[in-house]
Amino acid sequence: MDVRVINDLVHQQSAFVESLTAEVGKVIVGQKAMVERILIGLLTGGHVLLEGVPGLAKTLTVKTLSDALEMRFQRIQFTPDLLPADIVGTTIYNQAKSEFVSKKGPIFANLVLADEINRAPAKVQSALLEAMQERQVTIGDTTHPLPDPFLVMATQNPIEQEGTYALPEAQLDRFMLMIKVGYPTKEDERLIMDRMTSGMKVNASPVASPARIAEARSVVSQVYIDEKIRDYIVSIVHATREPKAHGLGELADFISFGASPRASIYLNMAARAHAFLRHRGYVTPEDIKAVGVDVLRHRVILTYEAEAEEITSETIIRKLFEHVEVP
Repeated sequence: MDVRVINDLVHQQSAFVESLTAEVGKVIVGQKAMVERILIGLLTGGHVLLEGVPGLAKTLTVKTLSDALEMRFQRIQFTPDLLPADIVGTTIYNQAKSEFVSKKGPIFANLVLADEINRAPAKVQSALLEAMQERQVTIGDTTHPLPDPFLVMATQNPIEQEGTYALPEAQLDRFMLMIKVGYPTKEDERLIMDRMTSGMKVNASPVASPARIAEARSVVSQVYIDEKIRDYIVSIVHATREPKAHGLGELADFISFGASPRASIYLNMAARAHAFLRHRGYVTPEDIKAVGVDVLRHRVILTYEAEAEEITSETIIRKLFEHVEVP
Protein backbone atom coordinates (compact mmCIF):
# COMPACT_ATOMS: atom_id res chain seq x y z
CA MET A 1 0.00 0.00 0.00
CA ASP A 2 1.20 3.52 -0.83
CA VAL A 3 2.57 5.54 2.14
CA ARG A 4 0.26 8.45 1.32
CA VAL A 5 -2.79 6.17 1.42
CA ILE A 6 -1.67 4.80 4.80
CA ASN A 7 -1.05 8.35 6.01
CA ASP A 8 -4.62 9.38 5.13
CA LEU A 9 -5.99 6.23 6.74
CA VAL A 10 -4.02 6.92 9.93
CA HIS A 11 -5.31 10.51 9.96
CA GLN A 12 -8.91 9.30 9.86
CA GLN A 13 -8.52 6.46 12.35
CA SER A 14 -6.41 8.38 14.89
CA ALA A 15 -8.85 11.30 15.09
CA PHE A 16 -10.18 10.05 18.46
CA VAL A 17 -6.76 10.29 20.16
CA GLU A 18 -6.99 13.98 21.13
CA SER A 19 -10.55 13.76 22.45
CA LEU A 20 -9.60 10.64 24.43
CA THR A 21 -6.56 12.32 26.01
CA ALA A 22 -8.65 15.42 26.79
CA GLU A 23 -11.36 13.27 28.41
CA VAL A 24 -8.81 11.37 30.52
CA GLY A 25 -7.22 14.74 31.41
CA LYS A 26 -10.50 15.82 33.05
CA VAL A 27 -9.90 13.20 35.73
CA ILE A 28 -6.12 12.64 35.68
CA VAL A 29 -3.65 15.49 36.12
CA GLY A 30 -0.40 15.06 34.18
CA GLN A 31 0.82 11.46 33.65
CA LYS A 32 0.57 11.97 29.86
CA ALA A 33 3.44 9.54 29.22
CA MET A 34 1.69 6.81 31.23
CA VAL A 35 -1.63 7.33 29.39
CA GLU A 36 0.17 7.25 26.04
CA ARG A 37 2.03 4.03 26.88
CA ILE A 38 -1.20 2.32 27.96
CA LEU A 39 -2.74 3.37 24.62
CA ILE A 40 0.26 1.88 22.80
CA GLY A 41 -0.44 -1.38 24.66
CA LEU A 42 -4.12 -1.25 23.67
CA LEU A 43 -3.32 -0.53 20.02
CA THR A 44 -0.86 -3.40 19.73
CA GLY A 45 -2.33 -5.95 22.14
CA GLY A 46 0.78 -5.73 24.35
CA HIS A 47 0.57 -5.94 28.14
CA VAL A 48 1.97 -3.20 30.35
CA LEU A 49 3.84 -3.27 33.66
CA LEU A 50 3.72 -0.09 35.76
CA GLU A 51 6.24 0.51 38.49
CA GLY A 52 5.81 3.36 40.93
CA VAL A 53 5.26 4.18 44.57
CA PRO A 54 1.66 4.10 45.88
CA GLY A 55 -0.57 7.12 45.31
CA LEU A 56 0.47 8.06 41.77
CA ALA A 57 -3.01 7.43 40.27
CA LYS A 58 -2.06 4.20 38.48
CA THR A 59 -5.39 2.52 39.27
CA LEU A 60 -7.37 5.70 38.60
CA THR A 61 -5.71 6.13 35.19
CA VAL A 62 -6.64 2.63 34.02
CA LYS A 63 -10.19 2.98 35.38
CA THR A 64 -10.62 6.36 33.65
CA LEU A 65 -9.34 4.98 30.34
CA SER A 66 -11.77 2.08 30.51
CA ASP A 67 -14.65 4.54 31.14
CA ALA A 68 -13.59 6.69 28.17
CA LEU A 69 -13.37 3.62 25.92
CA GLU A 70 -16.53 1.88 27.22
CA MET A 71 -14.49 -1.14 28.22
CA ARG A 72 -15.06 -3.60 31.02
CA PHE A 73 -12.59 -2.99 33.83
CA GLN A 74 -11.56 -5.31 36.65
CA ARG A 75 -9.04 -4.73 39.40
CA ILE A 76 -7.47 -7.74 41.10
CA GLN A 77 -5.54 -7.10 44.29
CA PHE A 78 -2.72 -9.63 44.42
CA THR A 79 -2.02 -11.03 47.89
CA PRO A 80 0.13 -13.93 49.16
CA ASP A 81 -2.96 -16.10 49.78
CA LEU A 82 -4.50 -15.61 46.31
CA LEU A 83 -5.28 -18.79 44.35
CA PRO A 84 -5.32 -19.26 40.55
CA ALA A 85 -9.09 -19.91 40.76
CA ASP A 86 -9.54 -16.43 42.27
CA ILE A 87 -8.35 -15.01 38.96
CA VAL A 88 -9.52 -17.33 36.20
CA GLY A 89 -12.63 -18.76 37.87
CA THR A 90 -13.70 -22.24 38.90
CA THR A 91 -16.37 -24.91 38.37
CA ILE A 92 -19.29 -24.96 40.78
CA TYR A 93 -22.03 -27.54 41.20
CA ASN A 94 -25.48 -26.39 40.12
CA GLN A 95 -27.96 -28.41 42.22
CA ALA A 96 -31.01 -27.47 40.17
CA LYS A 97 -29.45 -28.84 36.96
CA SER A 98 -27.31 -31.49 38.69
CA GLU A 99 -24.22 -30.44 36.74
CA PHE A 100 -20.98 -28.56 37.12
CA VAL A 101 -20.92 -25.09 35.55
CA SER A 102 -18.03 -22.70 35.00
CA LYS A 103 -18.01 -19.57 37.10
CA LYS A 104 -15.80 -17.04 35.33
CA GLY A 105 -13.26 -15.06 37.33
CA PRO A 106 -12.35 -11.35 37.16
CA ILE A 107 -9.86 -12.00 34.31
CA PHE A 108 -12.83 -11.85 31.91
CA ALA A 109 -12.63 -8.12 31.23
CA ASN A 110 -11.07 -5.85 28.59
CA LEU A 111 -8.75 -4.03 30.96
CA VAL A 112 -7.47 -6.05 33.90
CA LEU A 113 -5.44 -4.28 36.55
CA ALA A 114 -3.23 -6.75 38.42
CA ASP A 115 -2.40 -4.62 41.43
CA GLU A 116 0.92 -5.38 43.16
CA ILE A 117 1.50 -8.46 41.00
CA ASN A 118 4.71 -9.30 42.88
CA ARG A 119 2.76 -10.00 46.08
CA ALA A 120 1.28 -13.27 44.77
CA PRO A 121 3.14 -16.60 44.60
CA ALA A 122 4.43 -18.11 41.33
CA LYS A 123 1.40 -20.40 40.87
CA VAL A 124 -0.95 -17.42 40.62
CA GLN A 125 1.45 -15.43 38.44
CA SER A 126 1.66 -18.35 35.98
CA ALA A 127 -2.16 -18.58 35.78
CA LEU A 128 -2.22 -14.92 34.77
CA LEU A 129 0.64 -15.57 32.35
CA GLU A 130 -1.32 -18.22 30.45
CA ALA A 131 -4.21 -15.80 30.02
CA MET A 132 -1.82 -13.08 28.79
CA GLN A 133 -0.09 -15.33 26.30
CA GLU A 134 -2.92 -17.55 25.02
CA ARG A 135 -5.74 -15.00 25.46
CA GLN A 136 -7.85 -17.86 26.73
CA VAL A 137 -8.55 -19.55 30.05
CA THR A 138 -9.28 -23.18 30.89
CA ILE A 139 -11.79 -23.78 33.70
CA GLY A 140 -12.26 -27.49 34.36
CA ASP A 141 -12.44 -29.10 30.90
CA THR A 142 -13.73 -26.04 29.05
CA THR A 143 -11.58 -23.44 27.36
CA HIS A 144 -13.03 -19.93 27.26
CA PRO A 145 -11.68 -17.17 24.98
CA LEU A 146 -11.02 -13.86 26.72
CA PRO A 147 -12.80 -10.71 25.48
CA ASP A 148 -11.20 -8.62 22.74
CA PRO A 149 -9.46 -6.24 23.30
CA PHE A 150 -7.80 -7.78 26.35
CA LEU A 151 -5.00 -6.02 28.16
CA VAL A 152 -3.28 -6.75 31.46
CA MET A 153 -1.84 -3.80 33.31
CA ALA A 154 0.21 -4.99 36.24
CA THR A 155 1.60 -2.71 38.92
CA GLN A 156 4.49 -3.31 41.27
CA ASN A 157 5.69 -1.27 44.18
CA PRO A 158 9.48 -0.74 43.98
CA ILE A 159 10.00 0.17 47.64
CA GLU A 160 8.49 -2.56 49.78
CA GLN A 161 10.23 -5.88 49.26
CA GLU A 162 8.78 -7.49 52.39
CA GLY A 163 6.55 -10.43 51.41
CA THR A 164 7.01 -10.03 47.67
CA TYR A 165 7.91 -12.59 45.02
CA ALA A 166 10.13 -11.09 42.32
CA LEU A 167 8.72 -11.63 38.83
CA PRO A 168 10.82 -14.20 36.94
CA GLU A 169 12.64 -12.91 33.84
CA ALA A 170 10.53 -15.11 31.53
CA GLN A 171 7.43 -13.50 32.92
CA LEU A 172 8.79 -9.97 32.70
CA ASP A 173 9.52 -10.68 29.03
CA ARG A 174 5.79 -11.16 28.36
CA PHE A 175 5.14 -7.51 29.18
CA MET A 176 5.53 -5.35 26.11
CA LEU A 177 6.28 -2.18 28.08
CA MET A 178 7.57 -1.49 31.53
CA ILE A 179 6.77 2.05 32.62
CA LYS A 180 8.34 3.83 35.57
CA VAL A 181 5.73 6.21 36.98
CA GLY A 182 7.31 9.28 38.52
CA TYR A 183 6.10 11.91 40.99
CA PRO A 184 4.04 14.84 39.60
CA THR A 185 5.54 18.33 39.21
CA LYS A 186 4.85 20.95 41.89
CA GLU A 187 2.18 22.64 39.68
CA ASP A 188 0.51 19.30 38.88
CA GLU A 189 0.50 18.30 42.53
CA ARG A 190 -1.25 21.55 43.46
CA LEU A 191 -3.90 20.81 40.81
CA ILE A 192 -4.32 17.24 42.07
CA MET A 193 -4.73 18.43 45.65
CA ASP A 194 -7.32 21.07 44.71
CA ARG A 195 -9.27 18.68 42.50
CA MET A 196 -9.30 15.81 44.98
CA THR A 197 -10.37 17.97 47.93
CA SER A 198 -13.07 19.99 46.18
CA GLY A 199 -15.76 17.36 46.81
CA MET A 200 -16.68 17.37 43.10
CA LYS A 201 -16.59 13.94 41.47
CA VAL A 202 -15.57 13.94 37.82
CA ASN A 203 -15.95 10.86 35.62
CA ALA A 204 -14.76 10.36 32.05
CA SER A 205 -17.47 10.16 29.37
CA PRO A 206 -17.18 7.59 26.57
CA VAL A 207 -15.36 8.96 23.49
CA ALA A 208 -14.51 5.72 21.68
CA SER A 209 -15.59 2.08 21.78
CA PRO A 210 -13.79 -1.29 21.77
CA ALA A 211 -14.83 -1.63 18.11
CA ARG A 212 -13.05 1.65 17.35
CA ILE A 213 -9.89 0.36 19.04
CA ALA A 214 -10.12 -2.87 17.02
CA GLU A 215 -10.34 -0.81 13.80
CA ALA A 216 -7.41 1.36 14.88
CA ARG A 217 -5.40 -1.80 15.65
CA SER A 218 -5.73 -3.06 12.09
CA VAL A 219 -4.48 0.32 10.82
CA VAL A 220 -1.53 0.36 13.26
CA SER A 221 -0.30 -2.94 11.78
CA GLN A 222 -0.25 -1.26 8.32
CA VAL A 223 1.88 1.72 9.40
CA TYR A 224 4.89 1.83 7.07
CA ILE A 225 8.27 0.91 8.50
CA ASP A 226 11.28 1.23 6.21
CA GLU A 227 13.93 -1.50 5.71
CA LYS A 228 16.60 0.76 7.25
CA ILE A 229 14.50 1.33 10.35
CA ARG A 230 13.88 -2.40 10.72
CA ASP A 231 17.64 -2.96 10.55
CA TYR A 232 18.06 -0.20 13.15
CA ILE A 233 15.69 -2.04 15.54
CA VAL A 234 17.62 -5.29 15.13
CA SER A 235 20.96 -3.48 15.65
CA ILE A 236 19.72 -1.93 18.91
CA VAL A 237 18.48 -5.29 20.25
CA HIS A 238 21.63 -7.06 19.04
CA ALA A 239 23.77 -4.44 20.82
CA THR A 240 22.18 -5.48 24.16
CA ARG A 241 23.56 -8.99 23.58
CA GLU A 242 26.94 -8.17 22.02
CA PRO A 243 27.93 -4.62 23.01
CA LYS A 244 31.56 -5.27 21.90
CA ALA A 245 30.45 -5.72 18.27
CA HIS A 246 29.02 -2.18 18.43
CA GLY A 247 32.11 -0.57 19.95
CA LEU A 248 30.71 -0.64 23.49
CA GLY A 249 33.10 -3.11 25.07
CA GLU A 250 32.96 -1.26 28.41
CA LEU A 251 29.33 -2.33 28.82
CA ALA A 252 30.03 -6.06 28.34
CA ASP A 253 30.85 -6.55 32.06
CA PHE A 254 27.55 -5.02 33.09
CA ILE A 255 25.15 -7.04 30.91
CA SER A 256 24.40 -10.58 32.02
CA PHE A 257 21.75 -11.28 29.37
CA GLY A 258 20.57 -9.15 26.46
CA ALA A 259 17.04 -8.74 25.14
CA SER A 260 15.23 -11.65 23.46
CA PRO A 261 13.81 -11.60 19.89
CA ARG A 262 10.52 -10.59 21.51
CA ALA A 263 12.16 -7.19 22.06
CA SER A 264 12.60 -6.65 18.29
CA ILE A 265 8.98 -7.60 17.63
CA TYR A 266 7.67 -5.34 20.39
CA LEU A 267 9.91 -2.42 19.39
CA ASN A 268 8.53 -2.65 15.86
CA MET A 269 4.90 -2.78 17.07
CA ALA A 270 5.28 -0.06 19.73
CA ALA A 271 7.02 2.30 17.28
CA ARG A 272 4.13 1.87 14.82
CA ALA A 273 1.58 2.66 17.53
CA HIS A 274 3.69 5.67 18.60
CA ALA A 275 3.62 7.00 15.02
CA PHE A 276 -0.15 6.34 14.85
CA LEU A 277 -0.74 8.41 18.01
CA ARG A 278 1.08 11.26 16.26
CA HIS A 279 -1.18 10.86 13.18
CA ARG A 280 1.70 9.57 11.03
CA GLY A 281 1.52 6.63 8.64
CA TYR A 282 5.25 5.90 8.77
CA VAL A 283 7.84 5.21 11.49
CA THR A 284 10.86 7.47 12.09
CA PRO A 285 13.97 6.69 14.22
CA GLU A 286 12.51 9.12 16.81
CA ASP A 287 9.60 6.70 17.37
CA ILE A 288 12.08 3.91 18.12
CA LYS A 289 13.97 6.14 20.59
CA ALA A 290 10.73 7.28 22.26
CA VAL A 291 9.56 3.75 23.10
CA GLY A 292 12.99 2.07 23.27
CA VAL A 293 13.64 2.44 27.00
CA ASP A 294 10.15 1.22 27.98
CA VAL A 295 10.42 -1.83 25.71
CA LEU A 296 13.97 -2.78 26.71
CA ARG A 297 14.34 -1.69 30.35
CA HIS A 298 13.09 -5.01 31.82
CA ARG A 299 14.74 -7.20 29.17
CA VAL A 300 18.36 -6.27 29.81
CA ILE A 301 19.50 -8.35 32.78
CA LEU A 302 22.41 -6.78 34.66
CA THR A 303 25.43 -8.40 36.33
CA TYR A 304 26.45 -8.00 39.98
CA GLU A 305 29.14 -5.54 38.88
CA ALA A 306 26.50 -3.25 37.41
CA GLU A 307 24.46 -3.39 40.62
CA ALA A 308 27.60 -2.76 42.70
CA GLU A 309 28.39 0.32 40.62
CA GLU A 310 24.73 1.39 40.69
CA ILE A 311 24.40 1.24 36.91
CA THR A 312 20.78 0.82 35.79
CA SER A 313 19.45 -0.85 32.65
CA GLU A 314 18.17 2.59 31.54
CA THR A 315 21.73 3.99 31.58
CA ILE A 316 22.91 1.09 29.42
CA ILE A 317 20.01 1.39 26.96
CA ARG A 318 20.57 5.16 26.57
CA LYS A 319 24.26 4.49 25.86
CA LEU A 320 23.30 1.96 23.19
CA PHE A 321 20.96 4.47 21.54
CA GLU A 322 23.77 7.04 21.54
CA HIS A 323 26.22 4.65 19.86
CA VAL A 324 24.16 2.61 17.37
CA GLU A 325 24.09 4.41 14.04
CA VAL A 326 20.74 6.07 13.26
CA PRO A 327 19.46 5.53 9.68
